[in-house]
This record gives sequence, C-alpha cells and structure tokens, in this order.
Amino acid sequence: MRAEDEASGYAERYDYRVDILRRLNHVTASLSGGILAESRHTLLVDEQDHGLVFYFPRQDVQFDRLSPMPDRSSRCPYKGEASYWAHVDRPDEPIAWSYENPYPEVAQIKAYIAFYQDQVTVSVGTAPAFYQRAKGSPA
Repeated sequence: MRAEDEASGYAERYDYRVDILRRLNHVTASLSGGILAESRHTLLVDEQDHGLVFYFPRQDVQFDRLSPMPDRSSRCPYKGEASYWAHVDRPDEPIAWSYENPYPEVAQIKAYIAFYQDQVTVSVGTAPAFYQRAKGSPA
C-alpha cells in the first residue's frame, strides 16, 4: 500500500491536535549566516507530542541553496508523506521537509517547507502593528 493511500491517524485518534496558526511575524531560517527562508507569512504548527515548528511558504524559500532528497521520505500518521531537502553544501544531511499532499485535516501546510531547528537558526521577529496593517502597509 502506498503511503498516500493510508488513512490518517485521525481515524483512530480523532482528538489528536495539530494546530496551525498563521503568523505575520518576520521569521527567518538561516545556516552559517546565509538566509534559507524569510517570510511574514509563515504557519506556526503546534503538534501534540512535538515542539513548535514554523513552516515557510515556498515562494519565500531560497531553493538555490537547497537540493531535494528524492530517495528519502517518511510518513506522519497525522500529516502524511514527507519529502526532504538538504543544503547544497551538505547533500546527505536533511535540513528541511515538506508535505506535498498532506492529509485534509492539515491541508494548510501544502506548499510550505519547515526546517530542522537543530540544523538551522530560526529567528522570530515582530509583526507589524495593527494600525500599519489597517492602512495598507506591506505585512
């Protein structure tokens, strides 16, 4: 059976929590001083039994510094099949992952990429003040 054909873990544990929160904070992921991703449109994923993880929209990721790892994948019973990414200078070590076809319960994370926080530095800055957003200033 292919991983994408397997039922999500919510069928057995309907109360399992994967909370997804949109953030306007300025969030960066960097490695050795080089920016890998930078965004004000991240998703903060708070999964039960796991730490907090920021997911970056693909358009805010520097793919020229990453290479896909097509021979590496894993399956999360609550999010689906994960694909992995390595830094171009360390092609055998995954530093990021994504869910190309996540389960419907977490569909928001499709087209987003997360980084291992023990491999890269993830920094969280401030979000624009409400009055700046209300006046149409860029978020």
